[in-house]
Amino acid sequence: MSASLIDLPMIWAAIIAFAVFAYVVMDGFDLGIGILFPVFAVGEERDQAMNSIAPVWDGNETWLVLGGGGLFAAFPLAFAIIMPAVYPLVIAMLLGLVFRGVAFEFRFRDPSHRPYWDAAFTIGSVVAAFAQGMILGALLQGIAVENRAYGGGWLDWLSPFSLLTGVSTVIGYALLGATWLIWKTEGRAQEHARRLAWTSFIGTLIAILAVSLATPFLAYGYYQRWFTFPNVLVTAQVPLLTAILAAMFWLAMRRQHESWPFFLALALFLMCFAGLGVSMYPYVVPDKVTIWDAAAPHRSQSFMLVGVVIILPLILAYTSWAYWVFRGKAGTEGYH
Repeated sequence: MSASLIDLPMIWAAIIAFAVFAYVVMDGFDLGIGILFPVFAVGEERDQAMNSIAPVWDGNETWLVLGGGGLFAAFPLAFAIIMPAVYPLVIAMLLGLVFRGVAFEFRFRDPSHRPYWDAAFTIGSVVAAFAQGMILGALLQGIAVENRAYGGGWLDWLSPFSLLTGVSTVIGYALLGATWLIWKTEGRAQEHARRLAWTSFIGTLIAILAVSLATPFLAYGYYQRWFTFPNVLVTAQVPLLTAILAAMFWLAMRRQHESWPFFLALALFLMCFAGLGVSMYPYVVPDKVTIWDAAAPHRSQSFMLVGVVIILPLILAYTSWAYWVFRGKAGTEGYH
């Protein structure tokens, strides 16, 4: 096939979407553990929770770097518009991730100050998750664009809808964290995680419903993509599949499965991600800049694609290997 016939912007959009979803999958559950951390009993419960993510947590941000770096390299116009619109949220997210990472490393090395590191771990996790949700909300509600640049104000990102998406992300990550602990812990920690999973599952369903009802009315373009014929024949499958997955999750929890609740929670996130794609496509800045308008030159995208084709399988391989090596239940002894 001729290089001119390859839709490189779409390929890069798929790569970035995959990286963002991989980040949500792999960092979402450890952020969720941080969000839930204060309700775990000091001692065995907290130690099991921390040790369940100790071998893998610091590799999860790889996907965040790939997603952000890919946006900058492959869609520089979109990056130049979106980043000024959400700078405070990006800074808050990064500071939260830093606090969480430092607290994680020092928690076992400085037992005398462990309560402070535990608090920093929770605060960093909540701030990072909340900021990520608000970034999504700010993007969906619309970004002012003037002369191919951001044309809004410093606080345009702050709105009832972005607050809703921020809170929803925190609740959703808590569900991922609770279901991960059902799979990776045992005893009292696992039973506590089951109770938390039920609560966060109900909260997640409410959050999904609230965001889903609000999004189509943010802009007429969203309403058209969701509810006009024949689009509705396809888009109706997203809430239908979400309902089916929710029923399967409920059944898996009732039957005391250990791993299935986690994978079904991930599937719920995938449906939310599909709904986001329905709302935004074909725009990268909703209703302002399309994927093709924002794309870097063809030669630049071709050159970068060669690197991604080499690097992406390596990332997937070492990530899979890490999860395989540290499969099984988490203990209570700290990693050093």
